[in-house]
Amino acid sequence: MKLELSRVVQGKGRLGVLKGLGRTGQHSLKIPGCLLYTHFGSVPHLTQDTLHTMRDLPSVTQVTLSTIAEHQEVLEEFKDGFRKFAGLHDTVLYCSLHDPATSCPTGHTTNKTVSVWGSGGRIELTAAKFMALQRTIQPDWYQSMADGETWLSDTSRKRVRKSVDRTLAHLDECLLVHKNSQEFEGAEIFGVVEGGDILEERLRSARETAKRPVGGFCLDGFQAGSMDQALRTQLINAVTKELPEDKPRLLQGVGQPDEVLACVGAGVDLFEAFFPFQVTERGCALCFSFDISPDPERAGSAPSTVLELEQERDAPVEAQQNGDNMVDGQTQMTSFEMNLKDKRYQDDFRPLVEGCGCYCCRNHKRAYLHHLLVTNELLAGVLLMIHNTAHYQGFFSALREALATDKLDLLQRRVLSKGDRPGGKSE
Repeated sequence: MKLELSRVVQGKGRLGVLKGLGRTGQHSLKIPGCLLYTHFGSVPHLTQDTLHTMRDLPSVTQVTLSTIAEHQEVLEEFKDGFRKFAGLHDTVLYCSLHDPATSCPTGHTTNKTVSVWGSGGRIELTAAKFMALQRTIQPDWYQSMADGETWLSDTSRKRVRKSVDRTLAHLDECLLVHKNSQEFEGAEIFGVVEGGDILEERLRSARETAKRPVGGFCLDGFQAGSMDQALRTQLINAVTKELPEDKPRLLQGVGQPDEVLACVGAGVDLFEAFFPFQVTERGCALCFSFDISPDPERAGSAPSTVLELEQERDAPVEAQQNGDNMVDGQTQMTSFEMNLKDKRYQDDFRPLVEGCGCYCCRNHKRAYLHHLLVTNELLAGVLLMIHNTAHYQGFFSALREALATDKLDLLQRRVLSKGDRPGGKSE
């Protein structure tokens, strides 16, 4: 795996491409970018055939140990790894510890173990069991074991220090097995940077992790709701200064467009794409604008991007301020989406987003989505997930274009503009 940077904007925002991905090295991924979020290898609501009708999907698929761990015996019997087990033949497989869209109970880590939560409850993992699972899954990338329970604002300094120490000890154990096991040849392990909201511990974690032979870095403990954006940006700025330029930085648990923009400006390369799923589960559609093209004709003809919305001044949006969202993002609507369950859409015969090239917007109207939602039809989730995934990928494409053309400020104004958004919450 090799990271080639083409631009660094304002000393932090990084534009480039990750090349040589996967065991065979034939894949690449543009940065800044996001991973493909899945539940046990499947994008929620979408079959593989439906998914692959979409353009410009990420080349890296994320699976989580929390959903796979309880199926270890089946995978060991299958022997050919999770990619083939789930029918994911042409993708880079990344295995994270936890599902970013689901909050986990705290208080279940020890000096020697971490816990993940599957459908059957808690599964306790030692480093040996963790690495045995990774052998079974056969990922191309995987996150090292980590004690990530220090994101709560009232966590003591002593507990944060212990978290950093444990995470480094876990990484050393994982690296030893990784180095001495032929099964991991060609795979990359990502070291985890912890430290809660304490700058000194964040820096110590970053410096020590950077000394290890890791393929990249996971920045943990910054998830939405755990701290306000100003503090998050300050800490990420400090952390990325300690990390080598030639390795990717993956930020866990952050997905809202405004937060993505701030974190890219602080030096983050990759994100987990769980936000479209959360929006879909709320019965909502992403509708924020990210068009930075000065040519309306060019903008309107772009099939794979979602373009500027008609202004709807009669539909005010109640915006959630940064840091105010619940950790379980599925319970809180944001200002970047429209609530299609609202009665105002029952006779609205426009597409979700004017100019969007996704299957849903080309073939269906807001009124139809409203009907599907209020009658609890499964098709509602399918169509919303298609649109929300396409919209989110279009946003990252616009983000890379903005970095390439010095239009990051314009993109930020477009994304944060409230005048372009359709209605939000029900009265």
